[in-house]
Amino acid sequence: MNAETAVANPFKIHVFEDLAPGMREVLLKTVMSEDVIGFATLSGDHNPIHLSDHFARKTKFGERIAHGLYTASLISAVLGMRLPGPGAVYLSQTLNFRGPVRIGDVVAISVEVIEVIAKGKRVRLKCECAVDGRVVLDGEALVMVPGREEQSLPKA
Repeated sequence: MNAETAVANPFKIHVFEDLAPGMREVLLKTVMSEDVIGFATLSGDHNPIHLSDHFARKTKFGERIAHGLYTASLISAVLGMRLPGPGAVYLSQTLNFRGPVRIGDVVAISVEVIEVIAKGKRVRLKCECAVDGRVVLDGEALVMVPGREEQSLPKA
């Protein structure tokens, strides 16, 4: 999916009955300084490694990096808007931080259905964030997904 697709098609709705292993969505997001500053304001995490060029230059990264949980929050954008989409409710998320995300990096956020669980209408998803083909974060999410009879939003 490219930026034009995301704007023209802001969300997709998948009801539980339509989900199957192998279904996948990818979102691309360029990390901007404003995103990192906004996340610091929202979260209260004002660690200077994220906000101060002077401080960050003295670290092993040599420059400012995005908050790990900012990167993880991009997974939520895919789950809530594309796969499964509106109506999905997070139950759990594992996260493995593999590398830094720098200001200006383009993050490819990939979510793939790996298991559909009838009991409780739950779906297990593989989640991965990559920069230039290098995985910077991965993990699994478990979400509850409304069934056809429960979904009240119009089909995108």
